[in-house]
Parts: sequence; structure tokens; C-alpha cells
Amino acid sequence: MNNSPISETPRDWWPEMLDCWQRLPNKGFFFVLLAAWLMLFHFLGNSVFGYIHDPSLLYWMYNAYNSQGDASDDGYGNLIPFLVVGLFWWKRRELLALPLKLWPPALLLVGLGLGLHILGYMIQQPRLSIVALFTGIYGLMGLAWGPAWLRHSFFPFCLFIFSVPLSIILEPITFPLRLLVSTLVEWIAHGFLGIGVMRMGTQLFDPLGTYQYDVAAACSGIRSLTAIFLFATVWGFIVFRSPWKRGLMMVLAVPFAVLGNLLRMLLIIVAAVMGGQSWGNYVHEGCPIHLPFSLPLIGNEIAIVNLLPYVPAFVGLLLIARWLEEKPDPAGDPPS
Repeated sequence: MNNSPISETPRDWWPEMLDCWQRLPNKGFFFVLLAAWLMLFHFLGNSVFGYIHDPSLLYWMYNAYNSQGDASDDGYGNLIPFLVVGLFWWKRRELLALPLKLWPPALLLVGLGLGLHILGYMIQQPRLSIVALFTGIYGLMGLAWGPAWLRHSFFPFCLFIFSVPLSIILEPITFPLRLLVSTLVEWIAHGFLGIGVMRMGTQLFDPLGTYQYDVAAACSGIRSLTAIFLFATVWGFIVFRSPWKRGLMMVLAVPFAVLGNLLRMLLIIVAAVMGGQSWGNYVHEGCPIHLPFSLPLIGNEIAIVNLLPYVPAFVGLLLIARWLEEKPDPAGDPPS
């Protein structure tokens, strides 16, 4: 194998992709094993036939990402494979410069993945089988390309954890967030805006019955929290080498997600005070704008207000990342 680094001279992406493909060893070996691994999960992946009468775990995942209702919060799972592949492309020079070789001890990871899948299949827990699916793929990469590849590809491969649909089972997290958002809305409306909002649990209403809203799970921040946490994780790993800086970026995703959803709920209350339930409902729906064309993953409608939770989060995280880049690292890590 030729381990010479890839030239930094700008080239068209297609010739460079072909060059990377030629430099990658054991690719036939890896992709044959990958196809066999995927076939296992396609034909013997799902043992839960209550809602999806199909043995394919891959189809179960597709349905979980694209179903309606609360499970629609897992729609970001459609984007994770593209994000991971894009980050692998971003790290291509680093990965191809490694000493790549066959490494049989990686079969332990494949065996771990197989054991997890058997357990998930027997107890009818597809989410455990999803973890097993990606554990096995990670092990196959180590088998084909060695321990150095595993170390350097742990990120972005660990982002596949976001492919596990969790929205339905996160009630212990979403309910406290709902209470927090509704409490903050009541406090700010009373103390700063002079609006007589009353709260009962997660419900917000005024004494005259002009409007009434429930801070539902989607409004609690779990949807935006996932997206913002994913953004903070990716950005932190790309920009920083220091673990504490990466960790700080990930931790800050929580307060920023709460802040964004707090602003959204305050806009709904203000609109309801000005124009009643109908105005509040319009803002609650996101002030949708219908487009004369359809966009990928969005369709022909954009809910402007629903984008609000992401604005302070992304801007805030980028500003903090810029501040951290200028801050000396006490651990002595080299700058990224």
C-alpha cells in the first residue's frame, strides 16, 4: 500500500475520490463483510411485529425516523449517515496516512455486536439491535484497516448514537423540561412583560380564558435539544482537541435549547394577548410560509417561528467556540 499523503493541491472532488478509493486497502474484503452484516439485520433484524410486520431492522429504523406524531422527533436520524460520511471525507487525508492493515482482534467488536443483537432480538428491543448494528460495522472497519483506523475514526463514527430513536422513551427528560419552560414563561411574563399568565402544571392560560396552551413535549426543547446537541458535538470535535472544551460545548447545548424554546413560547403568549387564541395558534404553528417549490427534507412549507430555538443556540455556541479558541488550554494541548 502507498501511504504517501494525498496532495493538498485543489482538485475536482471526483478525481480525488477515485484517488482515495485506490489508496484504500482491503476495500473488497470490507464491503463484502459489510453487505453480509447488513443482510443479517435486514432478514433477521426485527422481532417486533406489533406495529411493523417486517423482519428488517433497517425498515424499522426508516419507519421510526419518518413516522408522524411524537416519533417524528427522531427524523434527524435520516441525516446522520450523510453527516458521518461527510466527516469521514473531511478526515480522509488523516485516515489514509495511517498504517492500515488487517487486524483480527477487531473480531471481538463484531462478536460483541452479534451478542447485543441476539439479546435485543430475544427481548424485542430494536434499539439495542441498532446499537449492535453499528458496533459490528465499527468492528468490521477495525478488522479491515486496523487499530489506528479505529482510534482516528471513533469520531465521527460515534455520531451514529443519534441514529437510535429515543423520543418516545425520553419522558423522564422531556417532562422536567416542559415544567421548566412553562415556569420560566410564567415568571418572565409576570415579572418583565406585565402579562397575567397563569400556570397549572405545563398548561399556560390567562384568567379570562382568552387563550390556553400546553407546553407539549415538542415545545419542551427535546427536538431542538437533539439538533443543538448534535451541532455542538460536531463543532466541538472539529474545532478543538481538548476534551474539556469539547465537553463544554456539548453541555451548553442544554441551556441554549431551553432558551430558544422559552423565546418561542413567549412569542406565542404575546401573540395570544394581542389577538387571542387564533393569533397564538398561528405563531404556535410557526408562522408557516408556503413556497412555490419543494425543498429536500422540508417540503414546500417553512415554519419561521419554529426555527427560532436554533438561532440563539447556534449563534451562542459559535461565539463561545470563538472565545475558547482564543483561551489558552491549561492542559497544554496544541491548538486545533
